[in-house]
Amino acid sequence: MRVVFKTSYDRDIDLHEHGRSRARIAVLLAIMIVLPFLVGDYYLAEATNTLIWALAGMGLMVAVGHTGQVSLGHAAFLAIGAYADSALMNTGLPFLVSFPLAGLVTGLFGALIAVPAVRMSGIYLAIATLAVFVIVEELVIMLEPITGGVGGIMAPSISILGLTFDRYAALDHFYWLCLAVVALVTWGYANLMRSPTGRSFLAVRDSEVSARALGINVTRTRALAFGLSSGVTGLAGALMGHYIGFFNYELFSIFISINLLLVVTIGGLGFIQGAFLGAILITAVPQLIAILRDNLVAVGVDLSGVPGLDTMIFSLILICFIIYEPTGLYGRWLKIRTWFEVFPLARRDMFRRQKSYLKTERMK
Repeated sequence: MRVVFKTSYDRDIDLHEHGRSRARIAVLLAIMIVLPFLVGDYYLAEATNTLIWALAGMGLMVAVGHTGQVSLGHAAFLAIGAYADSALMNTGLPFLVSFPLAGLVTGLFGALIAVPAVRMSGIYLAIATLAVFVIVEELVIMLEPITGGVGGIMAPSISILGLTFDRYAALDHFYWLCLAVVALVTWGYANLMRSPTGRSFLAVRDSEVSARALGINVTRTRALAFGLSSGVTGLAGALMGHYIGFFNYELFSIFISINLLLVVTIGGLGFIQGAFLGAILITAVPQLIAILRDNLVAVGVDLSGVPGLDTMIFSLILICFIIYEPTGLYGRWLKIRTWFEVFPLARRDMFRRQKSYLKTERMK
């Protein structure tokens, strides 16, 4: 077990618990930076896709994991971010201006719809966000001069200081751009959760009655969290639009919202690291299924005619995690790490879930 010897109060508010944690992050970031020199274009494209999904997962994690708001319509915010970024760039604005503006527009839209929506909770909030998804889908079709309607729209090429960041012409540059955005958002997200605003998010998630007793405006806090969640998801949508190249409203389907929920649920609700683990799983499983299909065809078993195989496997994975590991992949890693830290004093029921709740959580 590692004991951190603190010599000042600054250590309590440090982003990293100790120097070894900071070193691990630095090594991981260095590996990600040199990745284009280590792998081919196919795996680099998959890594870029994973980064975009991780960014979208962090966006949803603000609402679901850290504020307790269920959303089935976050694909709508991906669409708004993608269309807003492309539309602004088509007017002549550079990417460095249109990209943050796309996130801002998406965040403002999310905050506006959150004002009435966050007064609901549970299944009612999920249905409300699903209705928002349907409305946005219809708006995309109606605003044909801006969005291209049913036909779709081409994402303009990105150029920054004379360098091209095109997904097909300069994949390594586009990968580094996505990595820089994800790193900045992760750093900001981690610091947000240490601030009074982030702690109010957690208070509202754990017990709304207790949060009100502490003087927290629950409605405003939930609306702010939903707006931030929408804004970060909009940034991911903008990058996703450039990654795809040409897209229409069918790209941002309800299945994208479900996959985002899988990212945060399987990765680990309430953990920033869970967004990355869930994104890795959601992008790696289809590739593993494709490899498995090819290997089975070689031995005479053809699964290409099985409809919805990917969805069925994802559903089974989700059910297994809900039953056996509700804290997700990162929660399982924390348990394994704790077991080794306290060994040989670890007990079998050390992580047994307690079937108890606070009386203050009951809304009467």
